[in-house]
Amino acid sequence: MADRPSARQLREWDRRYLWHPFTQMQEWEQEEPLVIERGKGSYLIDTEGRRYLDGTSSIWVNLHGHRHPVLDRALKGQIDKIAHSTLLGLSNPPAILLARELIKVAPPGLSRVFYSDDGSTAVEVALKMAVQYWRQRHPDAGPKSMFLRLKLAYHGDTIGAVSVGNIELFHARFKPLLFPTLEAEPPSCYRCPLGLTYPSCKTACLEPIERILQTRHRDLAGFIVEPLIQAAAGMIIQPPGYLARLRELCTRYNVLLIADEVATGFGRTGKMFACEHDGVTPDLMAVSKGLTGGYLPLAATLTTDEIYRAFLGRYEEFKTFFHGHSYTGNPLGCAVALANLEVFRRQQVLRSLGPKISLLQKLLASLAGMPSVGDIRQQGLMAGIELVQDKMTKEPYPPPARIGHRVATAARARGLLIRPLGNVVVLVPPLSVSREELTRMVEIVRESIDTLSAG
Repeated sequence: MADRPSARQLREWDRRYLWHPFTQMQEWEQEEPLVIERGKGSYLIDTEGRRYLDGTSSIWVNLHGHRHPVLDRALKGQIDKIAHSTLLGLSNPPAILLARELIKVAPPGLSRVFYSDDGSTAVEVALKMAVQYWRQRHPDAGPKSMFLRLKLAYHGDTIGAVSVGNIELFHARFKPLLFPTLEAEPPSCYRCPLGLTYPSCKTACLEPIERILQTRHRDLAGFIVEPLIQAAAGMIIQPPGYLARLRELCTRYNVLLIADEVATGFGRTGKMFACEHDGVTPDLMAVSKGLTGGYLPLAATLTTDEIYRAFLGRYEEFKTFFHGHSYTGNPLGCAVALANLEVFRRQQVLRSLGPKISLLQKLLASLAGMPSVGDIRQQGLMAGIELVQDKMTKEPYPPPARIGHRVATAARARGLLIRPLGNVVVLVPPLSVSREELTRMVEIVRESIDTLSAG
């Protein structure tokens, strides 16, 4: 067996061979890569044994901490049976059992599960299902091949998902590849273009959406939304009742409501799914990220019996949903996802979140008086701290200041790994985080912001 590469060798090979996502590689090649080798609970451990609090849950996927014994056992147990077999023309026990369990915990009315690989592909599935549904079930309802989306939306990085997204920095250069969509303003209370505050902002943001649905419903297959919080946009929070009103409008104007719960699902907002806060059942719901507790890539699109039945017919009618992935329903991923839901039940995870959410709210409130903290946004255990040059005018830091990156770098030196969204410092700890760990995370964020303000 070849000798184990040293930490230094691994860093050199990283710079030579890897291309990292959302990373300016010219800068990366000049820096010392941080190579994570192990994890335990809320901590990540690098190749030189240094420990870091995982302040982003490894980009919002880890729920119960690293190396959770129940998830570890599920993975090891399944590998002794089979790693993968196709779901095209075959099935497997973990995929069947997981579909049943997902329907049990999903908003009532969702009854079918279609597996894919990640959040982006789960969204692609939902978009294609919506268009095909209208053509096969209600061909006289209108062309219904367009989608309504919110400004600043992020639904993934494949072309369909990018088409219904709207983060210019990520998406602008790909516009020639995208299909047209309709856009509505999101309820961004901190930077409301009308200068309104809740609850008046809710009405003001919903009226334009209703006008679009009223005039263009014959063109619209669906309205896709990140329920409760637009995460990648900078943790933009929707006011209470907003999602419920969207559900009412979509029902009235015969447009499918598509909920992208990729980031918000599996306890992140304090409930299993964000839709539950407003008592909403979408027509299609995309899930991924926390589905396997942060262990393996797996995604699912959940839908209703009404939509499912539109795809039933004789072979020669070709109503089949002609879409799939090589690793659809992967037994390893489904087995660990089943264990993930078991942990939720046995450890009563959702019940334990309330005190942690309250503690995080209290800890974050202590940052509000800092000179560069413009706004603090929190929903459950998802939080964003927007840093500004001027609190009175809300003037943002210019991109060359790289304030979010500098705060993240300072936090890393203190033992916390976070990844900002521009000027927004993001904190999304694992659901299993302890009160002490949560307190330390916010303390490090405070110290890191303080250091830069002093400088």
